[in-house]
Formats: sequence, structure tokens, C-alpha cells
Amino acid sequence: MASSSSPASGATSPAPSHPPLFGNPAEAGWIVQKYGGTSVGKFLDAITGNIIPSYLNQNRVVVVCSARSGTTKSNGTTNLLLKAAAEARAPAPVPFTPGTPRDNTAAGGSLSRNPSGFFGGSNQFASSSTPPSVAFQRQPSLPGHLRQPGTSRSGSPSPFVALSSCNSLASSVSSLPETPAAPVEASFHATVDQIKSDHFAAAREAIKDEELLEELLYEIERDCEGLRGFLFAAQIIDEISERSKDSIIGIGERLSCKIVAAALRDKGVDSELVSFENIVQATLSGEDGDDLEDEVEPGEEFNLGQDFYDRVARKMGERLKECGSRVPVVTGYFGVVPGSLLKQVGRGYTDLCAALCAVGLEATELQIWKEVDGIFSADPRKVPTARLIPIITPDEAAELTYYGSEVIHPFTMEQVIRASIPIRIKNVENPLGGGTVIYPQSDTPVLDPESGELAVNQRPVKRFPQHLPTAVTIKDEIVIINIHSNRKTLSHGFLAKIFGTLDRFGVIVDLISTSEVHVSMAIHASLVRKEIEKMVKELKKIGTVTVLTDMVILSLVGRLQNMVGISGRMFTTLAEGSINIEMISQGASEINISCVIEGKDAIKALNLVHRSCLSIPPAAV
Repeated sequence: MASSSSPASGATSPAPSHPPLFGNPAEAGWIVQKYGGTSVGKFLDAITGNIIPSYLNQNRVVVVCSARSGTTKSNGTTNLLLKAAAEARAPAPVPFTPGTPRDNTAAGGSLSRNPSGFFGGSNQFASSSTPPSVAFQRQPSLPGHLRQPGTSRSGSPSPFVALSSCNSLASSVSSLPETPAAPVEASFHATVDQIKSDHFAAAREAIKDEELLEELLYEIERDCEGLRGFLFAAQIIDEISERSKDSIIGIGERLSCKIVAAALRDKGVDSELVSFENIVQATLSGEDGDDLEDEVEPGEEFNLGQDFYDRVARKMGERLKECGSRVPVVTGYFGVVPGSLLKQVGRGYTDLCAALCAVGLEATELQIWKEVDGIFSADPRKVPTARLIPIITPDEAAELTYYGSEVIHPFTMEQVIRASIPIRIKNVENPLGGGTVIYPQSDTPVLDPESGELAVNQRPVKRFPQHLPTAVTIKDEIVIINIHSNRKTLSHGFLAKIFGTLDRFGVIVDLISTSEVHVSMAIHASLVRKEIEKMVKELKKIGTVTVLTDMVILSLVGRLQNMVGISGRMFTTLAEGSINIEMISQGASEINISCVIEGKDAIKALNLVHRSCLSIPPAAV
């Protein structure tokens, strides 16, 4: 029998090979952190090694991630997935036999296992006896040869065990019989290989633990080959529906979150991947068992109401609390919704998912992490004197979003603001900065009696003088359409016919100025570029039409109700700068004053108005 070493002999007990895992503290308040695709792609080490661990001392943290983006948005994962979906119906001139293992050298090397067997192969995940995916049903353990990361450290579950069944895309095509060789290989295969290669490279850069890296690479391989099989099936039936696109884009968030969950565990943070891709179907069935879709009349478009989002938020909160001390890493994609997630919500669905998580958990704060310090009084790339806005109202943030400054989608913001949860915009490159807080207007701010500063979540912020506007912003690529009645049309139906035409072409109007026989509209060029000639032709039946292109909307945003003379100061400044104004509009809420000017004057106007209307007098500093 081997003898044990003793301290007296000078030998020490072997140290554990890995540090113990730590996670969310019990009973602390929740904070939901949402990271965009560029942040995950460029600053993963800072996020998982510094930012998230720094919050775990006093908060329970939920992490929501978008699909990874590279150096350019066009090469981001979501764009590549949409490209692959489009390519699924465009064959390429290379013979290909489905079911044969593909060369993985493009993805940075081949794996010892081939999980691709969707067409005649043996996909152990797809052919498992596990029943179809049910919302909130936990997965069985992974096969014995696929070791769970962290088992040797603490015996905790694999971070890759998600909410959904093993692979929804793979299982949807695994029952197809073996198919004869396709005549040509579709070009989507190269796009899938690029996605796989990008994520393989990111995994190898982020993960040092060989055991954890091995499993992560296998997971990436499995998801990418599941995507390939799904696209091949779509090619066979020659159809990519809106719901299919939703399922395809969901792969991006799943891959991103698997890398983040593994990176956290690699740095000693106990994490768990949580996927909500089945939560929509569970919510649509309703609490009384009735399917909400059945309530829609034939021919009507299904719209998701607030009751639906309230139910989703509640179910999300219940599931996240099941993670215990593990840090949930949540896929921003939350399932196929009626009428398409992209159409119902848009590309900002990850922000919406984070907002619903915050509501379901009654979080103390929702944090949106970007690559900027927060919201500025103007675009700092165009206006050198622009300053950070420490606190802003939801109405002001919504106006800035509508008129050119990308803050957060107003509908997403509404979900947390109505629950009285503050939103903080933070910078991954400056995590110690205070950022910008979007504070619920219904709440009474707490002022520090000594400094007079506003305390939001125990972090003091101070808003600059109230007699100043909040920000000035520019919305580019605007087209003005002027319509003057041809007098053959009675004024009674003049506006109705104009808006009926706009509705048929699906055009959204940013600004409008009307009289009995004249209408001027400012429309974003991207919305009408393809159809503008047809639309103008239709509008000419109503009256005389002129079109002005290369215009911009200049908007001054703030609580302007009590700022007497602010409009005059703005327009006088533009006049003194020899900047011609084509159109003026002011909303009844008095949150903004907007005008349309020529695009060539945009930066000049931005600086002039910022200097004139937003400069802080020395006495107010």
C-alpha cells in the first residue's frame, strides 16, 4: 500500500488542478447585462475576465448576448446566417453527396468526431430517445465520451446544458431518409464554413482549458452541421419561410453564448447556458390552455400584445431563478414567434430579451454594454465639444433613437421603464465609467443631501442645467416629397388618398407638414429607394409632386416646454450660418424641434446648434 506524505517529510498535498468555481451570491439583487455582437467579438476577455466577475461581489448577474460580430457588421454572424438562408436556393457548380463528412480544414482543423450525420449518418443527438423539446425541460446528460467541463472541479453541470432539447435544427431534419447526391453544392456551404471557422478561432483564443475547449469545439461543430443540414433540407423543398429564417438566425446567439459560457467557466465563474427558443410556444398556449393564435380572425395579421410579453417575462424570470448560484448566459434569440421574430421585433430582439429578463427578475438595473461611454449631447465623432449625458428621460431617449442616435429601441425600453427599472448604457472599454442612465419618470429621484447629486442604484449622477436642451442629432439619407393638390381633387379626400398610397407601399413618415392643399413629408431613403418611382407615379394622380433628395433631419431634443425662445435661437443660428431650412416640425409633446436641411450642411449645422443651444454657461458649471 502506498504511504501518504506528511508535512514532517517536507512533502505537501497536491494542489487542485483548477481553482474552485464561484458564481452569483445568494439573495443579492439582480442585474441584467446585455452585450452586443461587436463587444462579444472584440472584448470577450475583458467581459468574462473583468466586467462580469467585478459585479458578482454584490449582485446576481444575468448575461444576455447577441451573435458575434467581426470587424465589420456585414461579416457579423447574423448577416452571414441570413446570407446562407438566401443562398440555400442558389446552387453552386460543385458536386456534393450529403451524408459524407466534410473537410473541416477551413474551420481550423478537423475534429475526431463527425456530428454531421443528418442524411444517412448516425447523429446520436438527433436520434436520441429524448422526447420532443418541452419548455423548461432540462436536457439529459451528454454522452459519456463528451465530458462535462468543470466536472473534475466541482461536479457542477455542463454550461452547455441549455433549456432546449439537444439541437432543434438537427432534430427537425434527422428523420429524412438518405438522399442521393445533389447535382451541385449550394454556395451556403462556404458561408457555413466561414461561420464555423470564425467561431473555432474565437474559441481557441478564449479558452485555455483543453478539456473545456474540446467540448466547445464539438458544440460549435454540431450546431454548424445542424445548420448545414437544415439549409440542405430547405434547398430540397425550395423554400425558406419567415419562421425558418427565425430558426436560422437563432444559431448565431447560441454559438455566441456557448463561447461566453465556456470563457466564464475557464476563468473560474460557474456559468450555465440558458436558451429560450421554446418559451414562445409555451407562452402562446396561454395560462388557460387556449392558443392565442387561434383567436386571430382569418386574414388578419397576428400581433403580439403586451399580455404576451408580460407572460414571457414571468416565465423567463422563473427559469433564470432555477440556475441558483450559476451565472445564466442567455441567448438573445427567444424563439419563433407568429409572423416572424424579425418582422414582429426586428434586429433588436436581443435587447428585448434582456429587457424581459430584467422585468421577470424585478432587477435593480438593466445594463446595455456598448463601445461608447453612453449617450452624448451630439455625435462626438462630428462635434468635438459633445459631452456625456449622465441621466436622461425615456421620452428623450426615444426621440434620439427615432431621429438618428442609436440608443435603445423605444418598445424595448418601454418594457423595463413600465416596471420602474433603470437602464444604464455602459462602455466595455471603460467599465468604471458611470455611463448614461435612462431613469423611469414615474419615480422620484433620490438626491444626496450634501452633493445634491441624483443617486441611481447607489451610483451618483448629476444632470446638467435644466434650462438647456439635452442633445442635438442628425438623421441622414432623407427624402422630402412635396404634394400640392391639383384642384381637381376636393380637399376632403386629399390627405386620405396620400396616406392610403403610403400605406400600400409600406412607407413610414418621419416628419410631416400639412395644409388644406399642400403636404410635405420627410421619409428615410432606405424605405422608399426601391419603390419611390412607383409611389411618386401614384401620388401624381393626387396632385403635383416634387422630390428633394440628399437631405437630413436636424433635431433638438429635450424638455423644451419651459425653454422660452429656444426655437428662435435654433433657427437664428442656422440662418446666421447661411443654412437653408426646407421644412420645420415640432411635436405636441414639446420633446423635440426638428427641421430638414441639405445633407452637405449637416455637420456644420450640428456644431453651430450645439454651440448655440447646448453650451453650459460658466456660471452653471
